[in-house]
Amino acid sequence: MAFNRVRDACELGLTQFSLYGFSTENWGRASAEVSGLMDIFSTLFDRGIQALEPLGIRLKVVGARVGLPHNVLDAIDRAEAATAHNDRMTLFVGLNYGGRQEVLDAAERYTGGGPEAFHRLLYAPEMQDPDLVIRTGGDRRLSNGFLWESAYSELLFLDELWPDFTREHLENALIEFGQRVRTLGTSHREQSP
Repeated sequence: MAFNRVRDACELGLTQFSLYGFSTENWGRASAEVSGLMDIFSTLFDRGIQALEPLGIRLKVVGARVGLPHNVLDAIDRAEAATAHNDRMTLFVGLNYGGRQEVLDAAERYTGGGPEAFHRLLYAPEMQDPDLVIRTGGDRRLSNGFLWESAYSELLFLDELWPDFTREHLENALIEFGQRVRTLGTSHREQSP
């Protein structure tokens, strides 16, 4: 399912696509659920090699490696290494990721130099700021995801759960995004025609 949407994003011409898989807060779930999710991630990353490689998609996992099980770490390493040369699209997956923690970690190492220098200290400095953040599942919040990067992102909230999110949903989201006027902090009146 997830690989179908990734393939769709690639076919629709996106050069970067980010998924929020497991937050730092998700460790608070029942241990059996967390263990099951980790097994799923291990399997997904191994399957990802076969799914992403032929499409020219590079995988980059974003988040803290500390605390992740060895089987997940090994699967991440295999998938990232196998897809490292791909350049058609980059798939960023937030795993053991928290936006606040990312900003705190960068702030601890920041010694000045402005926003660009700070951005280089983030977990995935090669990640472009997303133009559009699509939040599925009916929640109307960012849930601690890519906070620095999403400062000027357009937001779209959908009631559909992620497993029900289809190519048609993605296409419609991109059409809606294309109709928005992005001001990036300026007023509509300040935008040149």
